Amino acid sequence: MALVVQKYGGSSLATPDLIKKVASKALARHKKGDQVVVVASAMKGVTDSLINTALEITDLPTLREYDSMLSTGEQVSTALLAIAINSLGGNARSMLSFQVPIHTNSAFKDARIEKIETKNIKRLLKEGNIVIVAGFQGIDHDNNITTLGRGGSDTSAVALAAALNADVIEICSDVDGIYTTDPHIVEKARRLDKISYEEVLELSSLGAKVLQIRAVEMAMKHEVPVLCLSTFSPTGGTLVTKGDMQMEQITVSGVALDKNESKVTIINVPDKPGVAAKLFKPLSDANISVDMIIQNVSEAGYTDISFTVRKEDLARAKRLARDAAENLGAKGVVTDDKVVKVSVVGLGMRSHAGVASRMFEALSSGNVNIQMISTSEIKVSCVVDKKYGELAVRLLHDEFELHKKPGSRKAPKKTAKKAGVSSKKTAAKKASGTKKK
Repeated sequence: MALVVQKYGGSSLATPDLIKKVASKALARHKKGDQVVVVASAMKGVTDSLINTALEITDLPTLREYDSMLSTGEQVSTALLAIAINSLGGNARSMLSFQVPIHTNSAFKDARIEKIETKNIKRLLKEGNIVIVAGFQGIDHDNNITTLGRGGSDTSAVALAAALNADVIEICSDVDGIYTTDPHIVEKARRLDKISYEEVLELSSLGAKVLQIRAVEMAMKHEVPVLCLSTFSPTGGTLVTKGDMQMEQITVSGVALDKNESKVTIINVPDKPGVAAKLFKPLSDANISVDMIIQNVSEAGYTDISFTVRKEDLARAKRLARDAAENLGAKGVVTDDKVVKVSVVGLGMRSHAGVASRMFEALSSGNVNIQMISTSEIKVSCVVDKKYGELAVRLLHDEFELHKKPGSRKAPKKTAKKAGVSSKKTAAKKASGTKKK
């Protein structure tokens, strides 16, 4: 008997017929003798509909009530799935976060799981039930409902698998694994059989619809292998696991496009110590995640500071930036929500030089202008105009020949780890000094 945690996304639960199919799949697994815990997302489109309804009332909803509202999507799908399993002759029990319970901090909209109590789930499993747990939600120390951020059902599933010491966790969606990029943008995108935690961590943080970043962090910390599968296809699948030498031979594994980016620029900020702290501390206190940051210092003693935030945080970030700009004596604040971030990711970038320069050259060949650049050991990201986002993905997918299996691609130049990082930084510096990057 194995203990299996299955997570089903909103696209797998979009209609009553699909819910019945998921119920049949979970019940078939249970009949094989396995203990089954299912984590359910809200039905497709429900969360977006709830968000849009709230934003029609105000662009700054009270976060406690915002989370209370959003949690209803998972409550509905969880109950419907349990009803479907019971109608097929199985025994299923739905559980909301307070019934598990799943304890989180009080960071509404982006809460973090602190502890999961497993006694109630284990009792229901022992009684022969399939346990259906509402994903995406938890409760804080004051019993307020919290949510874990978009894609938070992935985090719920991985956390439950770790807490229950499950034998396997299956993330089931409408795709049969993780691809080199979005197949809707590049038709020849290739499914990966295996990918490292680190690469998925980067891809998830860079906008790829793979797994929620906190879910990957948790899986990596607890070394929980994650199998990404199609809900309705018995073939395919991508295993997310620890990196190995074979993975490190692949220079670039994937290309990500993040459309949920907005840029904020504070103009003519006095160039003196403490300015950055006074600007970014209020954003941190408001639980607004800042991604890329660029500072341009002029000879006149002033600097322009640009940074990116998620689109849903732009209104609050703009207000806080204006307050900070006024206090700092800056000229003003300019925002731009017509930008996207395109990135290349791969473990092999640690030991192969030239990835950044190839990226810049590929974008230049399509007349795609780069506004911001950020690098790490295994990724290079660029902010570009929204209208060039999908073109940039296609250019980079072709440049690194990701449609081909690794052994048939152009051989990358090998170098020492330190030299590889230096090469990327040098290329970025050169590119930032030209009009067309």
